[in-house]
Amino acid sequence: MDAAEKAHLYRLADVPTVPTAHAGTTLPEELQVILDHLEPLPGVVLSARYDVLAHNKSYEALCPGFLLGERNVVRRVFLTPQCCNTYHHNWDDLRRMVGYLRGAYGKNLGDPGWEGFISELCSESEIFASLWARNDVAVPVSRTKQVRNLAVGELEMFLTSMSLPSLPHAWMQVYTPTDEVAWAKLGELLAMSELERQRPWVEHREQFHAEVG
Repeated sequence: MDAAEKAHLYRLADVPTVPTAHAGTTLPEELQVILDHLEPLPGVVLSARYDVLAHNKSYEALCPGFLLGERNVVRRVFLTPQCCNTYHHNWDDLRRMVGYLRGAYGKNLGDPGWEGFISELCSESEIFASLWARNDVAVPVSRTKQVRNLAVGELEMFLTSMSLPSLPHAWMQVYTPTDEVAWAKLGELLAMSELERQRPWVEHREQFHAEVG
């Protein structure tokens, strides 16, 4: 069944929502084709829980921190020190992100994966826990963000958010430089070798986050 048929079936069964896409979900092949053709603009497909489901090479170059470990943007944003966090956040950015997560969580009440995910974030991040307790609800919106990349510095990017009807509750983000300075930095970044892009991050972790003992 396609997405519309699944949604209709769940309504007939009086189930509040179709299960959301999550890490490991098989994506329609055309989504990766679209992402690849967006280059040099960085593009990513995210689940309702901010799992990275697919991305292009420009996104990998711009936001390598989001592709570490479990590849979840919210975990990386709230659990990564600000000195090497990909997003230079202000309070409103964080509140909006948690508000969107709250709205998506409401459609997945009782799901063990969601419950464990929220519990982990609340226990490991005081900021997340305080924002979660506000019970704010939001939806993804297009906006300007400061993106930090240790290889080229900060880039001001406009994030365009788009829903994906073919993949329930998933969405696409596309990053567009806001001015000539950001375009130049993105071009410089994409012209680097992978080793050149990774070196500043490796050196930073070794200098400031090396395990003691």
